[in-house]
Amino acid sequence: MDWLFAPFEVAFVQRALWGGLLVSCVCALAGTWVVVRGMAFLGDAMSHGMLPGVAVAALLGGNLILGAAISCAAMAFGVSMLGRSKRFAPDTAIGLLFVGMLAAGVIIVSRSQSFAVDLTGFLFGDVLAVRSRDLLYLGVALVIALVVAVLGHRAFVASTFDPRKAHTLGLRPKAAQVALIGLVTLAIVASFHVVGTLLVFGLLIAPPAAAMYWSDRIPVVMVVAALIGGVSTAVGLLISWHAQTAAGATIAAVAVGSFFLSAIIAALRDRFGARRMSAASVAALAALPLVGCGSGESVVVEEAPHGFVAGAEEMAEAPRRLIVADAGTGAMRVVDLLTEKVTSIDTGTVKAGSSQPPSAAGEPAPGAIRLAGDGRFGFVSSGGRLSIVDSGAWTVDHGDHRHYYSAPIRAVGSGDTSVGGLSGAGRSSAAPGPSAAPGSSGAAGQSGAVVSAHSDPVVVAVVSDAGETMVFDRAALSEGVAAEPRRIDGIAVPYAERLIVADNAGRVEVRGRDGAAGGVQTATCPDPQGQAVTRRGVVFGCADGAIVVTQRDGSFVTEKIPYPYPAPTADRATAFTHRPGSSTLTALASRHGVWTLDIRKKSWTLTPIAEAVAVNTAGEGSSLLVLTRDGVLHGIDPVSGTETAHLGLIAGPVDGHASIQVDPDRAYINDIRARTIHEIAYNDNLRVARAFPLDIPPSLMVETGL
Repeated sequence: MDWLFAPFEVAFVQRALWGGLLVSCVCALAGTWVVVRGMAFLGDAMSHGMLPGVAVAALLGGNLILGAAISCAAMAFGVSMLGRSKRFAPDTAIGLLFVGMLAAGVIIVSRSQSFAVDLTGFLFGDVLAVRSRDLLYLGVALVIALVVAVLGHRAFVASTFDPRKAHTLGLRPKAAQVALIGLVTLAIVASFHVVGTLLVFGLLIAPPAAAMYWSDRIPVVMVVAALIGGVSTAVGLLISWHAQTAAGATIAAVAVGSFFLSAIIAALRDRFGARRMSAASVAALAALPLVGCGSGESVVVEEAPHGFVAGAEEMAEAPRRLIVADAGTGAMRVVDLLTEKVTSIDTGTVKAGSSQPPSAAGEPAPGAIRLAGDGRFGFVSSGGRLSIVDSGAWTVDHGDHRHYYSAPIRAVGSGDTSVGGLSGAGRSSAAPGPSAAPGSSGAAGQSGAVVSAHSDPVVVAVVSDAGETMVFDRAALSEGVAAEPRRIDGIAVPYAERLIVADNAGRVEVRGRDGAAGGVQTATCPDPQGQAVTRRGVVFGCADGAIVVTQRDGSFVTEKIPYPYPAPTADRATAFTHRPGSSTLTALASRHGVWTLDIRKKSWTLTPIAEAVAVNTAGEGSSLLVLTRDGVLHGIDPVSGTETAHLGLIAGPVDGHASIQVDPDRAYINDIRARTIHEIAYNDNLRVARAFPLDIPPSLMVETGL
């Protein structure tokens, strides 16, 4: 029976189930009256009328449920006011408001490019993203709906069957109509997050309509409708889990299917006169999720469900977080981008190094604090020592699907690991130091600073500016243990269950995870600086361009991507930034411009722009995001090099600690003087979506959870 219970052992599916059950109860209370009074068109119109409120709330960075509630309330008020007119039937007013609100929502959406990803969730819901806070809201909505249904029951019944008698009895049918519309509004808003604006109508109408086949008493219909809605939720989640279908749409489809099943059973009952068939059928429908559980034998789950990680909570979406640090004092914070909660963390060993800014050559002062991240852990170096922070957010990519996890934020290990120190290792004093690194912040010369970190499910490789790599056991780090790492002379990056190593002599080698010697590649990489992992392979920056090491048909091959012309030493790419997994990389070309490296096209592009201090991009076809020293954020077309948008973001001048972190939806830029992190909707004309004020200067910043 693992197939039946395994989905519900995952935390976010459990929350989805509880959310669906609560919504089913709310919809049963309101939907029964919608069916009995023939208000289906009103329910459909109001569910579509939510779109403008949701769209405006999303644009302003507000609460989507609040936006939906305001929009529905406006719709309900309009229906109530226009419905009093004697010039036309009430459904005319409903139809006009329906079209008007839907048109307004579409216009708002069409004016913002940032809705390309989010619109599906608005229209069809995201039940798997239900959070504990949402369950609280749904619980409150259910209590309110229950109070309204109980207190207004007599008035609702009387006004439904004889409004004049209801008026004679003093039951105020007009007020009852307003209260009923409010009840429907509450149900639609509560259901929005589960099944979206387009499918909420199915959950509101289908279960009560199906329940009408089994009883003609309104309280019984409500109970049966809630039961059918709950069964539809459980069965829909089960089907969605195994069939990999959209959960909200599957729940709505099962609910509609329950109506047709009820209609067929009722037809058979009427034809064959089976008086007991009704109760038996309802019982069978309610027991549908429990089929096969009546054997009396206890179910023993011997294996953990797919994707299970001990001590972690599986999430429906990536729990993205930012690790930030003050380069002067060593104070650290972790910002949760979903909840906006800021957590202080004390590594115990990160001490104030030097608050002096980097030199003109991009080299930090001795002892300055530096930060690099691998997507979960933050590696903080200071004075040649290393401390590790677990952000508690990470993604496991299985290729065809992903798992997202959240765990407590904590410091890892004792912080006694030394950075650098290999005998004879390190770059020559003539080699220019990198100015940044993927997943790192700030400049890095030969100061014993970490410049990048990369990981796979087994190992984490942390590269220092001394030209060595520290390889940690990832499982041990996950358990809070930072044993002495294995050290490799050269830049090592985990890829395809191997370590790809570029040493200081320019030799590129494929080694085992244990560091055992492997095959040496034919292409060389003189003076390797800067590295990245993409879906197309590992990239190393070289003095004469870049090389890409990739696995094809079980073997490793290396391709060289030379600069389009001899690049001056000062202008070469020494550190790459990119959206995790993207095959389009960016790098600073000193202060004269920015490089774009397209791995797929195997080409470099130099875009001139003066005084660039940070650059990144979301990937192929996306604009380059360039922050200049005057604090202006520029959006630049990567093909033509023309500016598409610009935003005065930071009070300049901006120092060398500037950082741009990019994920699939947003970009994050640190404003050190204002002690703020700006969230930028880069697909919406560089709109500032949110701002995260902090109590420390966010000099260093990396994003995790991706």
